[in-house]
Amino acid sequence: MQRRRDPVERAADESEDLYDISTWEPRSVTDRLAYSVYNGLNYGLRAIVLIVATAITLFVLVQPAILVTEDPSIAVFFGLSIIPAAVLAAFIWYSDITTNEPLGVLVATFVLAVLFTAFAALVNSTVGLWFRTIPGIGTILFFYLIVGPVEETVKLLAVRVFAYRRETFDAVIVGAVYGAVAGLGFAAIENATYIASTVAEIQAQSQTGLGPTAAATGITALRALVGPGHVIYSAIAGYYLGLAKFNPKYAGPLVVKGLLIAAFIHATYNVTVGIVPDLLAAVLPIGFGLAFLGYVIAYNLGAGYFLYRKLSRYRRHYREIRDDRAPSPRSELTEFEPPQR
Repeated sequence: MQRRRDPVERAADESEDLYDISTWEPRSVTDRLAYSVYNGLNYGLRAIVLIVATAITLFVLVQPAILVTEDPSIAVFFGLSIIPAAVLAAFIWYSDITTNEPLGVLVATFVLAVLFTAFAALVNSTVGLWFRTIPGIGTILFFYLIVGPVEETVKLLAVRVFAYRRETFDAVIVGAVYGAVAGLGFAAIENATYIASTVAEIQAQSQTGLGPTAAATGITALRALVGPGHVIYSAIAGYYLGLAKFNPKYAGPLVVKGLLIAAFIHATYNVTVGIVPDLLAAVLPIGFGLAFLGYVIAYNLGAGYFLYRKLSRYRRHYREIRDDRAPSPRSELTEFEPPQR
């Protein structure tokens, strides 16, 4: 997208100096001071956000770290809980028909998602107390207005602040890849905290001396089921972020659309997973555990199919219009990022 020019600049001779008339660049001491202050605030704000996120994350990880210190086998359960989500993220990465994304950028996106999860946890725990005071629909409103939008936003921000700015973000489908990695990072930290808190609670309440390994088994299986959902939801939002990258005129609405869809699917899962398995167990000759397992898998398959159709359509059109020798597509600047000098 070309830079818009003032009428004076368009009409002037290229050799004419229009500094401070219709063009500008840092020349004077004041110019350079303003430029330095802006960059300091811009990068300083990002640094502050990362420092705060890191501090909150370290605080959240205190309990899991203590449990691992007491029983290192708990760390194995943390890893096992994200295997299904990791496999799904790998499949989405494999579906990227354009290029192989740099490992460093993928790792950075994962780490940022881990850090930004702290903000979602803080908002959920703070605002959730107020929604619980609303009789009847308080929990439903909480999931649709807070949990879904907040969690999907922080996962998308993990993509937006770094991977989105890289030259390797060179195709729409790449947004889904980085979105999936952000979802994996979110699931990893969330699973670790859930498993740790559950094990600690069972240990505190158990009168039979139940060990941490036994206590972790059930919650690990549950979190392993939940993890793929985070990958799917954020991959959907990431796909629309990719569309926004290459459609600068409608970038804002596209980002909002992706977040609305991802948040709605996410919140609907949170609302229905506490209702549907009970209904299935009541009307079908199956136990609650099997009903819960079947519903979670069916829901993830439905949401995953929505994402799969988008990825497969992109792959099909990519094959139709490009061959292996064609140069990789280059992204355009959008209103989300400043022009590079």
